[in-house]
Amino acid sequence: MSTSLLLAFALMLVLEGVVPFLAPKAWRETFRRLIQFSDGQVRFLGLTSMLVGLILLMIFR
Repeated sequence: MSTSLLLAFALMLVLEGVVPFLAPKAWRETFRRLIQFSDGQVRFLGLTSMLVGLILLMIFR
């Protein structure tokens, strides 16, 4: 279990690093836009992201 969790975390870090590496200007602009969102909008994005991740895990598990 812990090995799978560490592998998943490592994969997440690799995927998170792709966009800033390939398109730093677009990545920076995205964060400028996110700063303007309200707390509720940020929470909704986080919830949506978690739900999509859980659904994908259930499908491909």
